[in-house]
Amino acid sequence: MSTFKHGIDVNVPVSIAYNQWTQFEDFPHFMDSVESIRQMNDDTLFWEAEIAGIEQEWTARITEQIPDQRIAWTNTSGATNAGVVTFHPVNDITTRVMLQVDYEPEGFIENVGDALGFVERSLRSDLENFKAFIEKRGVPTGAWRGEIEQESY
Repeated sequence: MSTFKHGIDVNVPVSIAYNQWTQFEDFPHFMDSVESIRQMNDDTLFWEAEIAGIEQEWTARITEQIPDQRIAWTNTSGATNAGVVTFHPVNDITTRVMLQVDYEPEGFIENVGDALGFVERSLRSDLENFKAFIEKRGVPTGAWRGEIEQESY
């Protein structure tokens, strides 16, 4: 399993950064490898992406969502991945967005791509693109302020 961790400061208040991140179907506007995301219900997303030149599909379930703080997920089918994005107010007009993604490269090509840092570069670029997207807009394309509580086992 490979892990990517990176953060970026975004020059918008925490609620604006968080609200935009909840608009999953807009991810293709700033995530180059994502072709489409279809939100099936409050906690289930179907992803289509091209990662390291390979088309991937998977279903992800949001396992925890706390407005203005964090969104965590794990795959339920397809490409093995899980992660969390957290939102930290730096001041009234700046938010630090921290992204951690754990993923399992499958097959020779994906393992070579992972070793060469393709996924890491792609995710860094996605965060830079998110920053540019939301700073240019200044307002989110929508918002979902509901909570999903982490299940305790």
